[in-house]
Amino acid sequence: MKRLFPALVVVCSLAVISRAQNSNDIKFIAETLVVQADGTYQADPDLATLTFDISSQDKELRTTYDKAAQAMQKIVALAEKNGLPKSDLVNGVLTVRPFYEGDRKKRAKSYLVQGQINLKIRDFSKIGPILEESVDDGITDFRSLTYSLADEEAAKQKAVAEAMKRALGRASAALEQKGQKVGALRFANLDVKQLAGVSEMSVYSLREYSVAAQLMDVGGARSGGYDKRAASAPAPIPQPEKITVGATVQCAFQIQ
Repeated sequence: MKRLFPALVVVCSLAVISRAQNSNDIKFIAETLVVQADGTYQADPDLATLTFDISSQDKELRTTYDKAAQAMQKIVALAEKNGLPKSDLVNGVLTVRPFYEGDRKKRAKSYLVQGQINLKIRDFSKIGPILEESVDDGITDFRSLTYSLADEEAAKQKAVAEAMKRALGRASAALEQKGQKVGALRFANLDVKQLAGVSEMSVYSLREYSVAAQLMDVGGARSGGYDKRAASAPAPIPQPEKITVGATVQCAFQIQ
């Protein structure tokens, strides 16, 4: 029995700690204080990703492929013209899909060549000009615009640091009431939440925004405030909201 007693004490302590972990309240457990806290970090997005689809279909394979390749190269040249480094261009391979009518052993009736290219843009003022010049060839289609953080990990670390700071502050405030101090960290459980505020705008949402802007122009014209220069100007790109990163920590501190 003397050999089993220490083991039983450890098991009981672990069970008590396990129950404490499922509660948001502060708990005193065998000279250990368990506390939970949340932390957040907000930042303006500093990275925009433009995604374009390339699609060309024709009876001749060479003609179809050349059109798709030229359209993709046009996007690359447009990116270089606007000062985007090659590392911010991600273009996939062009895939070929033949279409048959009846017997597949015969020559294909037509070919479809498809591909995709992504541009990472850090200067948001370049988004509008790139969009204007990119989709007038009938082959390149704008797919989506996504705003995000270039360094998501750094934002998560700041949220975690804020959560830990609050946890330590709560633990210190609780122990001060008893004239005690926070000791070493015995246990920590960390949960980093998904980014909130990362916005993606598809071609449809941008078209809706453009239509709304045109309606506003029409309303201005009726009220005498119409500007002819605004009629030919493209609708401004909607700006995203701040991005929020959340973190929750549950810590067990030794009581001194």
